[in-house]
Amino acid sequence: MLPENIIFVAVLLNLVGQLWYIRGIIKGHAKPNLVSWFMWMLAPFIGVFFQLKAGVGLSVLPIFMAGFGSLTVIFVALFTKNAIWKINSFDLLCGAISLMALILYILTHNLELSIIFAILSDALAFIPTYIKSWKYPESESVAGYSWCIPANIIGLLVIKDWSFAIYSFGVYFVVANIVEILILYRKKFFKTIA
Repeated sequence: MLPENIIFVAVLLNLVGQLWYIRGIIKGHAKPNLVSWFMWMLAPFIGVFFQLKAGVGLSVLPIFMAGFGSLTVIFVALFTKNAIWKINSFDLLCGAISLMALILYILTHNLELSIIFAILSDALAFIPTYIKSWKYPESESVAGYSWCIPANIIGLLVIKDWSFAIYSFGVYFVVANIVEILILYRKKFFKTIA
């Protein structure tokens, strides 16, 4: 277990990744899917609330930064010309199911079950971005996803009480972002091993 103050390094890593992604939006290299990014803003903010209820300490900061960074990405994309990915009906369906999972998360009185619904909500919101990244990898910036991984690992390494409600969101963020990076780099990876 690392000293709790190291969490500020994680916050800095998240911030760098978010700024790098925003730079990609402004330069036209990244076009965020607003369905994904809206849910990525909403779910972590609500997750932070419930994790604070569970007694989590500073290890919640990377999750808060995920919500705050997503809010910033939405704001920048809305005010940058041609920066938003075209949303289709499948994206909206994923968003609606994600929102339903988030509502179940809020309404559930069992803390662990609530966290599962929050993770499910966030994962469902990832589907449109995974699909977009698979078909059009040039529409994404890997930086925002890659900086999130060490930030959340640091968040995990400062946890004192390893209960599901406290560590689950951090573990999920690490796995979800690794999947996104693998999707974005799959062509380069398969060329290398071929």
